[in-house]
Amino acid sequence: MNSLGFIEVSGVTAAIDALDIMCKSANVELITWERKMGGRLVTIIVKGDVSAVTAAVENATNKAIKKPVASLVIANPHEETMRIVNLSAERLKK
Repeated sequence: MNSLGFIEVSGVTAAIDALDIMCKSANVELITWERKMGGRLVTIIVKGDVSAVTAAVENATNKAIKKPVASLVIANPHEETMRIVNLSAERLKK
């Protein structure tokens, strides 16, 4: 894993659509997702190599049923960034 990709979109259905697009368009894996404001904002976090994550995030940004509120690719994330992402992923496993 060399990079992280983030998509934040309004609504759970739109988030699932964005995740589906990301996973079908490149070799990425879901790490976790976060719902805020009662599910009105959902952040999807995926991992993979830099080119795959970049392609996945770009495709989801352009093709999702709702335009994302924010998107981001972090190449070679710092260990503190990974610590926060892993905390979120641990909550998902429970």
